[in-house]
Amino acid sequence: MGIPRELIQRLPKADLHVHLDGSLRPETLLELAAEVGAQLPFSSPAEVAAHMRQRRTPDLAHYLQVFDLTLEVLQTPQGLRRTAFELAEDAAREGVWYMEIRFSPLLHTRRGLTLAESVEAVLQGLHEAEERYVIRTGAILCGIRTISPQMSLELAKLTASFKGRGVVGFDLAGAEKDYPAKDHREAFYEIRNRNISSTVHAGEEFGPPSIHQALHYCGAHRIGHGTRLCEDGDLMAYVNDHRIPLEMCLTSNLQTGAATLQQHPFRLYFDAGLRVTLNTDNRLVSATTMTDELDLACRSFQLDLYDLRRLLIHGFKSAFLPYEDKANLLRSVVDAMDRLFEEYFPGSYHRLRSFL
Repeated sequence: MGIPRELIQRLPKADLHVHLDGSLRPETLLELAAEVGAQLPFSSPAEVAAHMRQRRTPDLAHYLQVFDLTLEVLQTPQGLRRTAFELAEDAAREGVWYMEIRFSPLLHTRRGLTLAESVEAVLQGLHEAEERYVIRTGAILCGIRTISPQMSLELAKLTASFKGRGVVGFDLAGAEKDYPAKDHREAFYEIRNRNISSTVHAGEEFGPPSIHQALHYCGAHRIGHGTRLCEDGDLMAYVNDHRIPLEMCLTSNLQTGAATLQQHPFRLYFDAGLRVTLNTDNRLVSATTMTDELDLACRSFQLDLYDLRRLLIHGFKSAFLPYEDKANLLRSVVDAMDRLFEEYFPGSYHRLRSFL
């Protein structure tokens, strides 16, 4: 049976992989540029959306080029707070109940902000959104492959200083090719020793060795993307056996050339039992929402109601939340999902559910 887009929008969702600097509203980008005196090559929200939206690019490096424009305006506490608030607000309005927003504080220091001040501004925006909307959020701080490992270590220590204050994890982002994750292993040693969750962008631009390093050198608890994991069956089995979540982002994978829709391994992973999650990655740059990503997956991979239910549950199960909080949230999520499924498919959903 087809799954209505309206139902997808109403269902509770988790978005675990979304970049703050790739998810501004077009009008906000223009207004922040005017405030800081930045020159942009467009003058209307429609032009912003058209210019920023990435279609298919030759590689990840080309995809990342447009972030120079967003980072130019995200250099003040007001801009970071506003962008974080609006990102959570937009997510809450489409039924996202839990969201982890990632960013690298290092990229927001061009106009004098300290690393800690940039984190505080983002957390303030997220807190304000939580007070107004039905959404829970967490921040993930990012090291960057192309910067020095020593700076990644400093960012890891910064992450530890905000543990329990809204920062829920540490990530390593940026171009994979020629920038191995193992070079940053000291940062992840710091993270592990402070009992903090971590994720690593891996297997998007480079193959299974990148994922292997993320897991076995860095100790990642989740893998960002993991698109090329299927090239190593033994490693894929390890990821499956250890229930390591994959933060998959369909639209951005198509844009960066990581995979075509026809060749995308999403269904292979899902059918093999891997803990696959779907995420937006960059709401502005990829012109997407969680509703869009789930709708695309349902249509492209012929997901039925129980596939969708399992996929949504994967997202909440993979959250960097304390166990008790996660269990309580998941119970509420399942109750809400089942009520909505029964509303849209009265009788038939109840009968199908008896086979679970």
